[in-house]
Amino acid sequence: MPKIYLGLAQWHHSKWYLNSESSDHSLKQYCDSFSSVEGNTSFYGIPSEKNLLSWSSQAAKGFKFCFKFPREISHKQRLTHCSRQVSEFLNRISLINQQLGVIWLQLDHHFGRDKLDLLEKFLATLPSDFNYGVEVRSLDYFRKDDVEQRFNHLLMQHDVDRVIFDTRSLFAHPEINDEASVEAFRVKPKVPTHVIATGQCPMIRIIVPMDTSLGMVVLKQWATRVVQWVDEGKSPYVFLHTPDNVMAPRLALMFSELLQEKCRFPVRISLWNQESAQSNLF
Repeated sequence: MPKIYLGLAQWHHSKWYLNSESSDHSLKQYCDSFSSVEGNTSFYGIPSEKNLLSWSSQAAKGFKFCFKFPREISHKQRLTHCSRQVSEFLNRISLINQQLGVIWLQLDHHFGRDKLDLLEKFLATLPSDFNYGVEVRSLDYFRKDDVEQRFNHLLMQHDVDRVIFDTRSLFAHPEINDEASVEAFRVKPKVPTHVIATGQCPMIRIIVPMDTSLGMVVLKQWATRVVQWVDEGKSPYVFLHTPDNVMAPRLALMFSELLQEKCRFPVRISLWNQESAQSNLF
């Protein structure tokens, strides 16, 4: 059955939990509220078998980890001469196969139109056992021309989802100059938001300014689209971000309330210790 998976970029933050839960124990509390998480830890190295099994044991039934391909594959090797690393990565995470969501590949702004053939060869070699996603950051893939059409068709051909990173509301407020926002302006991609589902599990990453109310228009737009995708039989994954992610849980709660207004099944989340911690956390 179609389902909406909702989550954040991480399951642990020092300012989220009342008792400052350590990262070793916060996953269970996170899973009480969210149904998925971006697995950014795998970008920096393949998780150990011990860690994977520990995370699996703490995760709730139906919870999904969306691990990112290691940077050695995507950024260092540029998808070439990396079959061993790909096999090692996929074999390792398959230890928790039933808890895997979208396994996604993030390509930087240097991976332009001249590299599209490399992506085509890479996708052709991937085993069909997993759901995959690809996020591109080169403007070559956002010009609505034959290159973008070829890219989208390639993803559809392999049933791979185009990962959408919506940074519109962040860059709409360049006057905000706190440290976290300035860093976000520096590292986050300023690319158009092209709304398209090339597979069955659309993956949307949304970042809004520190003042989360400035992202409300974007959230309302996505709530409408996500519910439309569910009605079409798709299972979208939505991950909410803020520049320092302190307010990300509250942002996700806001989004879940917007979804609930439109959805035919329960999607509103509840947050840990919400009543007693509201004033301290949010």
